[in-house]
Amino acid sequence: MTSFSPPQGPIRVGVVGLSASGGWAAAAHVPALAGLDGYELRALSASSDESARAAGEKYAVPLTFSSAEELARSEEVDLVVVTVRVPQHLELIRPALEAGKRVFSEWPLATDLAQAEELADLAHRRGLLTAVGLQARSSPPLRYLRALIAEGYVGRVLSTSMLASGGYWGATYDDSHAYLLDVTSGATLLSIPFGHSVDALAMVLGEFREVSAHIENLRPQVTHVTSGAVAAKGAEDQIAVTGLLASGAVAAVHLRGGESRATAFHWEINGTDGDLVVKAGQAQWWSGRLRLYGARGNDRVLTELPVPAAYQRSLPQWTERSAEPAYNVVHEYALLRDRITGDLAPDTDGFPDFRHAVRRHRMLENIREAARTGRKVTLTQQGS
Repeated sequence: MTSFSPPQGPIRVGVVGLSASGGWAAAAHVPALAGLDGYELRALSASSDESARAAGEKYAVPLTFSSAEELARSEEVDLVVVTVRVPQHLELIRPALEAGKRVFSEWPLATDLAQAEELADLAHRRGLLTAVGLQARSSPPLRYLRALIAEGYVGRVLSTSMLASGGYWGATYDDSHAYLLDVTSGATLLSIPFGHSVDALAMVLGEFREVSAHIENLRPQVTHVTSGAVAAKGAEDQIAVTGLLASGAVAAVHLRGGESRATAFHWEINGTDGDLVVKAGQAQWWSGRLRLYGARGNDRVLTELPVPAAYQRSLPQWTERSAEPAYNVVHEYALLRDRITGDLAPDTDGFPDFRHAVRRHRMLENIREAARTGRKVTLTQQGS
């Protein structure tokens, strides 16, 4: 059975990387699955039998496994969700695809473009439905923003500017995030915060057709938050990209490592007839808590634009929960559920699957090339 066959009953989910000590899976995926009809959190895997049992008891998950391979082989799992660190994605996703399972992987899909292509090719050969956690695409405010642009709220888009902080990759580090210092880990300012940000920009305004870039590591040494030990950092902490969108609009995106006392996230869209602004008070803005403002025509002052209920995707119970990490994740799960059940056709609505992840990984490679060569790079084969 391919993953395009609608399941009988709830979609049974197995999570790779759910820990009793917390983490992203516990903060976002567990509440999202619990707060959405059509799913059952059926299984989990961890690095040992003991840690798997502890997580199973804490989250009331009936099936626990000490390896992702065992979970993938279980006949009681329909969808494998991979929520571990990026360097482990290839070794944990591949067995699930080989077992014929649908897979939802957090972003980035892999440490580099070659690995992402390998996983996407394997999924395609097996005819498997996939998803990648670029959850800003599912954000109700951003989907409303895209509709406003399409309806001509600002007229013709002339330019867009995005300024954001990365949260990590600043002056300090801790033990759990030491791997972010290594540029070869695939977990970098470019791949994670910039990847989420530029994917949202492309979803709303269309893809870049050409870019110029600066990628710099201006803090090659960083300090441990408690011990004061100094460590070498090879990963970038400043990214500045300018270019033209397919529409001809001018775009500028600047990501800074660490935190800013001034701006966590600010995105402007300027057009011939109006302006739109998106703001967030935290670095990981793609998790939710977005505020949308606009003004057009003779209006000289921006006003907040409430998101219509239609953009909640029949999830009114989440309307007041936009500050939770699960907010955009639950909306992506709703889209994925509709694809699995056949209520949403493949390639509809710009859903981010593994093929889309490859396009985004390729774009990031093009940006690195532009920064390395100091030349403008024309982007090709960038999907929606």
